[in-house]
Amino acid sequence: MKMKFLIGLALTLALTFINCSDDANSNVNSTGKLTVQLTDAPFPFDMVAEANVIVFKLEARKAENDDMDDNSDDMNSDDDSPFITLMEEEIEVNLLDLTNGVTEQLADLDVPAGTYDLLRVYVKGVNVVLTDGRTFDLKVPSGEQTGIKVFIKPGITVAGGLSADLLLDFDVSRSFVAKGNTKTVDGINGFNFKPVIKVSNLSTAGSLTGSVTTLEEELQVALEGSQISVLAADTLNTSGFSDADGNYTIMGLEAGSYKVFAELEGYVKSDTVEVQIAAANKTVQDFQLEKEVIE
Repeated sequence: MKMKFLIGLALTLALTFINCSDDANSNVNSTGKLTVQLTDAPFPFDMVAEANVIVFKLEARKAENDDMDDNSDDMNSDDDSPFITLMEEEIEVNLLDLTNGVTEQLADLDVPAGTYDLLRVYVKGVNVVLTDGRTFDLKVPSGEQTGIKVFIKPGITVAGGLSADLLLDFDVSRSFVAKGNTKTVDGINGFNFKPVIKVSNLSTAGSLTGSVTTLEEELQVALEGSQISVLAADTLNTSGFSDADGNYTIMGLEAGSYKVFAELEGYVKSDTVEVQIAAANKTVQDFQLEKEVIE
């Protein structure tokens, strides 16, 4: 009887050890899907026809060391938090095409499960084409050699068997700094390229969408070029512009409460309204502007 008990105990312990080992190996080897999309924060210059970049490589850092300082500029920490190549091919985009919800997919692949806290975006072939046909080729300060660093705060967790989605928002208005007299197209004599990119976790961020119209002879008419300003804690968070059909979409807004208003030259600015952005959802907010009365 005692011998049977010992044999049974040994088998139980052996099975427990095998199961634990399988669980550990499953955690180490499990993968999840990570997608990265590119969009453009609105560019208000109506004198620019194109803002072109070639993205030729994208890397993500797996944050294995929780004690790592996210603000560290030390790019030699690959041994502690290795970088994983997400994409390595030339993707040429005109950033001005990526507005009002239009995105360009940069990566869609399985990666090791874990938390990722930093992206490196490698770019080249940056140029600006003005509406008068002139083209300015711009120097890339570091994006071609070491990549543009984009910190993900908080880090995005990729769980085994599940999908995680990131949105890169390339702020053209701050990244392409015009030189000369920007009041006329022929007054612009060049640009400086100072890349500004923010990243949003699409599982925790939402979108604001809607239309801007006016009434003409009791008919609703779409207003193109209206600026929609989004404020968080009374500070400008981001903005968008309506297209030829009067529609707008602003992506990558973290869930929460915002104040929003629309304005267009020649029209009375709308009232400021409060909107609630829900994670992974669209919030609709339309505006109707009245023409200014000139006395």
